[in-house]
This record gives sequence, C-alpha cells and structure tokens, in this order.
Amino acid sequence: MTKRMTKNISPIDGRYKSKTIELQDYFSEYALIKYRVKVEIEYFIKLIEVVKPSFQFPKNQINELRAIYLDFSEEDAEAVKEIEKVTNHDVKAVEYFIKDKIIGTGLDDKLEFIHFALTSQDINNTALPMSLKDGLLKILIPSITKIKEIVFNKSNDYAAIPMLARTHGQPASPTGMGKEFMVYVERLETQISVLKNIEVKAKFGGATGNFNAHKVTYPSVDWIAFGNEFVADLGLKRANFTTQIAHYDTLSELFHALARINTILIDFCRDIWTYISINYFKQKVIANEVGSSAMPHKVNPIDFENAEGNLGIANAILNHLASKLPISRLQRDLTDSTVSRNFGTPLGHTLIALKSIQKGISKLEINERQIRRDLEENWAVVAEAIQNVLRRENYPKPYEALKSFSRGKGALTKTDFMEFIDELKISEDIKKELRAITPFNYVGYALDL
Repeated sequence: MTKRMTKNISPIDGRYKSKTIELQDYFSEYALIKYRVKVEIEYFIKLIEVVKPSFQFPKNQINELRAIYLDFSEEDAEAVKEIEKVTNHDVKAVEYFIKDKIIGTGLDDKLEFIHFALTSQDINNTALPMSLKDGLLKILIPSITKIKEIVFNKSNDYAAIPMLARTHGQPASPTGMGKEFMVYVERLETQISVLKNIEVKAKFGGATGNFNAHKVTYPSVDWIAFGNEFVADLGLKRANFTTQIAHYDTLSELFHALARINTILIDFCRDIWTYISINYFKQKVIANEVGSSAMPHKVNPIDFENAEGNLGIANAILNHLASKLPISRLQRDLTDSTVSRNFGTPLGHTLIALKSIQKGISKLEINERQIRRDLEENWAVVAEAIQNVLRRENYPKPYEALKSFSRGKGALTKTDFMEFIDELKISEDIKKELRAITPFNYVGYALDL
C-alpha cells in the first residue's frame, strides 16, 4: 500500500523532517510537556526536603519520581493532552498527570505539594530556557562548529592559492582563497563564543515574582535562596526581579547572537555562490541529479541557495522573538505564550541551512586554472603596488601617474606594465624591484595567514 503524502503546514515537519528530526526532543509539544514535568518533579523533591525535613525520600523513591520524566513517552504526553481537554489549561494538566502517577506510591499525603505555591510561568519560564539551552548545546552549536571546522580545513587546502580580489565587484589587490575562507572562520569563532557564554536565566518566584504564597505559608524558609539554588541545579540562573513572567532579556541576547551567526553564514553562501558563478569553483556531479528541467547541462549551487533562504526565514523569526519577548504589559500579558511556542521554528530552519551548507561545501572543486587566468588578465591590480613603491622613493605624483596610465584603459598586460616601468625616471634597482611584482605574488600576508 502506498504511503499517503503528509499534510504538514510547515516544511520543517514535512519536506525537511529528516533534517530537523533531532530537534523534536527539545522543541516539540511533547518536549515542552516533558520539560514541564521535569521542573515539577525536581521542585517537588526539593520542596519536600525543605518543608518536611523529618521526611527523607528513600533513594529508590527519588529514582521512581525522576523516572516519570526520564522515561517520559509519547503516550504520556498524549495522556497530558487528554487531561488538558478537561482543564483547558496546559500546565494544570501536567500537575494532574503527575499526581495521578504518584497516587499509591506512599506519597498520597504529599500530593498537594505538586505545583505548590507556583504559577504556570514558574514552570514555563524554567522549562523553555532549559529546553532551548539543551537544544543549542547538543544540536545547533555542534552543527555550527562543524561548519566552522569544515571551512577551516578548506582554508588549509586553499592556503597557497593566490586569487584576484573584487571590491565593488571590480578587480582589486590580490588575496588568497584560503585567507578568504579564514575570514569566515574567525567571524564564526567569535560569535560561537558569544553564544556559548550567554547566561540563560529562568523566572521562578510565584504569581508576581515575590514568593508571596511561599512566604505566607512557610515564613521561616529563605525562599529566595531556595529558588536560586533550585534553578541553578537545573543549569540556569534565576532572575531575581521579575513580574509574573520572565523578562526574556537573556533569551533575546541568545536569539540575536544566533541571528548574527546566520547572517555570517548568509554572507558565506553568497560569496561561494558568486565564486561558483565566475567558475572559481566547480561542483561535483551527482549521478541522476537534475539541475534544470529544461537545460540538461545545469549544475546549480542549490545547496547554498537553499541555505540562504532558510537562514533568512530563521532570522526573521529570531529577530521577532528577540524584540517581542522582552515586552509585556504591566505584570504580564499573554502575547509571550503563543510566541514562545515557536522557538523551534527558527532553529529548525537554521539546522536545515547548516546541513545544506555542509553538503554544498562537500561538492566544491577548486578551479585553479580559472583563478590563475583571472590574475593573468588583470595586471592592473599591481598599479597600487607600483605607486606605493614610487611614493617611498619620493617620485613626483606617483598616484596620478598610475591613474593616468591604468584607469579605464581596459585589460592591461604584463608587457604594458614593463613598458611603463621602463619609461620611469628612477634607478635600475628600483625598476628591477617593480618588475618583480606580479598579480601572483602581490598578496601581502594572504598566503601566510
């Protein structure tokens, strides 16, 4: 029987599902519920230890409690959704689910300490940052780092290849292909470091951020210290001053940092696309692939185009998240709730792009013949070198002399430059120095870097 085509609205879970499936454990509805369960369970364990000091959890009982989220299944998530149909409240459904799991385990008299004195956002604003941090550290950052490493390896492969530079799209002082790849390595290294070092904060402080219910019920407990320690145990830092919800400033930093990485990768994709278009790179031909439905010869740079498109969509959403989430009316409005459910969308598009870039780079083949031909046909780029040596020698108006000789004159040849040098009123030693300059060696430190 032929499998029916799925009717996904988003290509992340449709066309590109195979490229984003590893994100499901962090950004799906199932994942959100699982992370909520984890926060509730860990809070319950720590809370009982504080408010019921005479009670000591047996180790096996703590393990059984943690198994509720460690072994959390899709069937468990469906059970929570069934409860939500009755409660019409997603976090309350998690509370009732956990209580149902605990009944009959010897903790029946402690059921009401599940979700004790909390508001939904204590759970959401801890679960969401935790899932985001995990998804970045385990999936996105390693994938970005992999791209950086691949680009670095290519820079080594191309280290000895001089290349015509193009500023404003016009021939400019030569550079090195390897060095141009290193530009992106350095940019990515800087932003990966920024992304890794952003301190992800959570909100955990009761209905309006003051531990009101906690303090009135157990006034002798230092709830601020409790909250700080609890959130730290989950790998986050607690924001001390909040409303009912997180202010999301650190998540905004995170989204902006990821957007900058994506922007760097867009720049990379466009450069590689252009190098392919001017034949500096060829692409390996994959058997049975079709480049055009009309033109059989085509081998298109589709991987870099696909990546650029997905990175653009990702950044549109990342920038919206970064600018929207830190804003909430008074002690809270609900706009953050629906927006925060889209954390996985830009990360999905980013991951699709990263895999496309990796595939695209693997198909590149350097075309040194074309690169050398371009250098040979653009002797005009050594005009800068000659005029600066003449400046050193205090030659009268060297810039103007080279401008008159070279600007707008079309394709100047080696012969043209040798004749120009011969006519200069300078010593033979300086002429010899100038004749040694070529488009192939006038590269500064590009081949050394």
